[in-house]
Amino acid sequence: MSDTAALSARVGTHALSKVPEATALFWLAKILTTGMGETASDFLNVNFEPLFVIPFAALALAGALVLQFRTARYTPWVYWLAVALVSVFGTMAADVAHVALGIPYLASTVVFAVALAVVFVLWRRTEKTLSIHSITTPRRETFYWLTVLVTFALGTAAGDLTATIFGFGYFGSGILFAVIIAVPAIGYWKFRLNPVFAFWFAYIVTRPLGASFADWIAVSPARGGLGLGTGPITLVLVALIAACVAVMASRHRAQDARAS
Repeated sequence: MSDTAALSARVGTHALSKVPEATALFWLAKILTTGMGETASDFLNVNFEPLFVIPFAALALAGALVLQFRTARYTPWVYWLAVALVSVFGTMAADVAHVALGIPYLASTVVFAVALAVVFVLWRRTEKTLSIHSITTPRRETFYWLTVLVTFALGTAAGDLTATIFGFGYFGSGILFAVIIAVPAIGYWKFRLNPVFAFWFAYIVTRPLGASFADWIAVSPARGGLGLGTGPITLVLVALIAACVAVMASRHRAQDARAS
């Protein structure tokens, strides 16, 4: 295949992909959704009956994923709605494991890490690639969203583990994960780290990074936070996410117009 043909093939694959390119705006929106999922989950579980809230969140997520799977290609508002609801439900799943089932944070972190490894292995053996640029079939998309869900649950458990059990606190945990997320970035730009590995490494770490800082801002001083409240912080984060998605949707339309 010539270089021109190879480039055309890559562009065509990206155009058909059901997920966005990993731009700076993508990472910003991703971190914001992780924080929003943490504070929204806490707000809903504290102010409403969890036995009703959790099934409702599951149904909302299922509806968003149905919309996502029905789209022919990446659609910003549909995709990020699904991510936001995965964040909320993934947080609830991790919290249920600890609060309702009494599973220690260390144990749940290990369990979710093993579950994520299993998903990656099955995905790789089945599809021969873990690249986000290859999400062009329903089966690959299923693997992708299953991976996303498990990363949110894993990140929630890991963030709570470092903040409470390891004694870092929410702010300290945020700083810790900010340092950790720099590892794949530096590895990719300076040492030619495998881009697929670097992407998923960073993707996993965004969850405890965003959630730790959101908790620090929202929870009471007695818990080591600033005490601004989970409800208000959730609304602020939703507004910021909407602004990011609006920009991405505008750019996406512009790209479509140039391509047509």
